[in-house]
Amino acid sequence: MGSPEKEKERVKVEPNNVRKIREGLLLSKAELARRAKISVLTIDRVEKGMTCRMDTKRKIILSLGLKLSDRDKVFNKV
Repeated sequence: MGSPEKEKERVKVEPNNVRKIREGLLLSKAELARRAKISVLTIDRVEKGMTCRMDTKRKIILSLGLKLSDRDKVFNKV
């Protein structure tokens, strides 16, 4: 069994602005999830900086009313 430090290393954390933009639009996590057709749990994980699939990022960007070309405003380049 691995140590807790090694377990944390497996979960990649990427900074993003999903929560900031969502709250600026006065949207709840549930509303954004409904618009994006993904789960609230997925929204929560993405807002915490966990990795997600490219398709999930696309759905979130479009559901926030942004264009795909705005992706760097939502999901910062690392």
